[in-house]
Amino acid sequence: MDSLIFFYFAGIILVTATLVVALRNPIYSALSLLVMFFHVAGLYVTLHAEFLAAIQIIVYAGAILVLYLFVVMLLNVKREERIHRQSLVAVLLGATLLTEAALLVFQSKGPVFPDATSSGSAGEVTGNTESIGQVLYSTYLFPFEVASLILLVAMVGAVILSKKGLLDQKS
Repeated sequence: MDSLIFFYFAGIILVTATLVVALRNPIYSALSLLVMFFHVAGLYVTLHAEFLAAIQIIVYAGAILVLYLFVVMLLNVKREERIHRQSLVAVLLGATLLTEAALLVFQSKGPVFPDATSSGSAGEVTGNTESIGQVLYSTYLFPFEVASLILLVAMVGAVILSKKGLLDQKS
């Protein structure tokens, strides 16, 4: 039963991730990204990481997706109807990756789900939230801060690029 649930979530994630890239309308692409975020949260629930599932929905499906939509609306992306020359390369690369994924699925014995009762030592039981907080703010503090700085720079850069004539000097 666990494998069936896993393959449902994984299949929907693969389909919606493909739609994010394949759809030409950025709004439809963002909606399929939303569906993908919810199914990733479902995978977290199957792994008994309920806190991560809630954070996935609040942060990614909420804040990050709204930020994507804000940038799409701000940039006013025009549709392009022509077929690019890289289409053949993209199709070949996609077929290669799909073949490799199929080979990995057929050669493996299926997904291994962790046992929820085996975490922690015998006398000390910590929750998911406490464990994530300890690791995030001790071991991974510097990469966490760098990621937030990179996101800030990307957002400021997108706003500057969207404003035509902002950097032009008026004579």
